[in-house]
Amino acid sequence: MSTPLTAGLIVIGNEVLSGRTQDANIRFLAQGLGALGLPLREVRIIPDVAPTIIATVNEMRASHAHVFTTGGIGPTHDDITSECIAAAFGVPWEPHPEAMRMLGAHYSEGAFNTARRRMATMPRGATLIENDVSPAPGFTIGNVHVMAGVPRIMQSMFRTLAPRLPRGQPVVSSSVHAMPMLEGAIAEGLGTIQADFPMLDLGSYPFERDGRYGVTLVAKGVDTAAVAAAIARVRGLIISAGFTPIDGEPTEGRS
Repeated sequence: MSTPLTAGLIVIGNEVLSGRTQDANIRFLAQGLGALGLPLREVRIIPDVAPTIIATVNEMRASHAHVFTTGGIGPTHDDITSECIAAAFGVPWEPHPEAMRMLGAHYSEGAFNTARRRMATMPRGATLIENDVSPAPGFTIGNVHVMAGVPRIMQSMFRTLAPRLPRGQPVVSSSVHAMPMLEGAIAEGLGTIQADFPMLDLGSYPFERDGRYGVTLVAKGVDTAAVAAAIARVRGLIISAGFTPIDGEPTEGRS
């Protein structure tokens, strides 16, 4: 049996760790990669510190089929992701001819300054990831895909990149919720269902709405029939606990 494809994500940026910027990319990438059958199994949020970036990239590219990074490829002094990726792969960090042409065509001669030329400087051997929002591309080297941190730009880069990525079995999910209900009412039975479906991820997610508490149960995996069977068991568990199951997730007030 072949080893399942897995993905890792490295979110790079002091502004994320400080709380100044709220990351908006993890959910988008998790859903997009899951649809490709390349499930996201690990996310690390790290600072703009060169040794940390280099070590994290090397560790994760050895343990996942594909690694994605977001952030740190702009023109300022703290945008060091690209040069760190070059160091991680042990290759020169140098002007990329096609990226230089693209950015040079976008900016006037005087505006294409040293800082902006950093956005066209990449590890030797990198393949560009273009986008339709910004003239500055991301890039791929080996199994590492380097993208912008700005959500609109990152999403456009991912749409460019997706057709190049390998396909596995798409991840499917099904959910049901009940309110009012607390997790303790179904915890033991839920553990039994998970044991009966070890190939699935069976999650329990409490929420509050209008002062009342409820729980959403989600079954996720690549086996559509097993997902349906597990959720059917969960519905029965909710009923046996004296509550009413409602298909899907609550649409408002979830926290």
